Amino acid sequence: MNKNQLEFGFAEVDITPSGAVETIGFGRPNEWSHGVLHPLSAQVTIWHCGAETCCLAAIDHIGFSRQHADQLRCTIGENLHIAKEKVMLCFSHCHSAPNDSAAPEYYQFVCRQMQKASAAALLNMTPVKAAWGIACTEIGVNRRKGATALDDRLGILKVCDSKTGKLKLLLLRLTAHGNVLKADNYLISPDYFGTVRDTLGTVYSCPIMVTQGASGNIAPKYYQSAINPPDAADERFIRSHTALQDMADIILRDAAPVIEHLQPQETSRMTMYARQLPLFADVPSAEQAHTVAAEAKRFCGIDGTGWLAEGNRLRKNGVKEQQVPIEIQYFLLGKGCLCGTASEIMCEFALQTAQLLKNDLFFFGGYTNGCTGYFPTTEEFDKGGYEVYWSLLHFYMYHGHVFPLRRESAETLVQFTVQNFLTEQS
Repeated sequence: MNKNQLEFGFAEVDITPSGAVETIGFGRPNEWSHGVLHPLSAQVTIWHCGAETCCLAAIDHIGFSRQHADQLRCTIGENLHIAKEKVMLCFSHCHSAPNDSAAPEYYQFVCRQMQKASAAALLNMTPVKAAWGIACTEIGVNRRKGATALDDRLGILKVCDSKTGKLKLLLLRLTAHGNVLKADNYLISPDYFGTVRDTLGTVYSCPIMVTQGASGNIAPKYYQSAINPPDAADERFIRSHTALQDMADIILRDAAPVIEHLQPQETSRMTMYARQLPLFADVPSAEQAHTVAAEAKRFCGIDGTGWLAEGNRLRKNGVKEQQVPIEIQYFLLGKGCLCGTASEIMCEFALQTAQLLKNDLFFFGGYTNGCTGYFPTTEEFDKGGYEVYWSLLHFYMYHGHVFPLRRESAETLVQFTVQNFLTEQS
């Protein structure tokens, strides 16, 4: 066999909690689950080509803390004898899964399951061919009314057995928040990602893997809820009791013609690497903090007591800024690249990087190796609101900063991401 032949292994494990567990995603006073609507899963793919081995995993979760994600990457890396930077965890950002920080026993369970999956994937490695394609799909809506930016690219990676041509994997990259199910749902669920996997898996008789795009400001077009959620509050959104299946049916409709015509080819171009970018968030003055907390209470009903206390603690200790380490990771295979960071980046980040690189197969996404909160564009920063300030009153303890990254950070991240990709290609 050609030593530069691309090889691939896949395994999937169940990560559904066995009982009631605290969830995360809606900031509700009571986040305890009331049962299971659909099981959660974690998928592990291992790729080998020449001297390079790497692992790409997809996990039904809103996004681990950065510390938990890094611990899991190190564990998988040790098992596979590769560096942490060769392990990429893609979280679906579903809002109906356990809180790993509040349920350490669940986190340990997921880690054990993913170790089993990585070992199983390694045992079924096989030579493969691969091809990338793009469809357009209408599953998301920019949740800032009046905003038109939308990344409607449906990225498709088709992987087939080199000898038999049998489908081994369809990897889809989608861009819409994982909250078709809204705050009145207390059942564990992978949200629409799970329905997409089931629907396409039935049609194509192969594993379906789904990764999340830059969906920080993109809500799902369809939603299933008895309440009137703030992120689906106008005529652009469609309430439906079959919303999960509606999303999956649209994706199948739009993906099918591209999947049919894709012709996987031999490729010897495969690598995974990461780059580090330190950014900063200011600590607000007492006056700024009270203004933000009052607005969050007025418009979203958010109690900012804990957040205000943390700001007071930081100021008392002389802390004026908080450093936020940003990791950008790249998985390059053939002509396409999945690139990600742990932040909830807006769709404009994905659109701008693809445009600057003149490469529609460059997919920049969020929720990669954790979830560290919203990363607004410059324009969004100036508008303020939930994505910029108020969400931090809920989740500051997980994200490591109490105020948003500075206004210029968006442009810095885009330029850094593009430049490091170009440097690696030269």
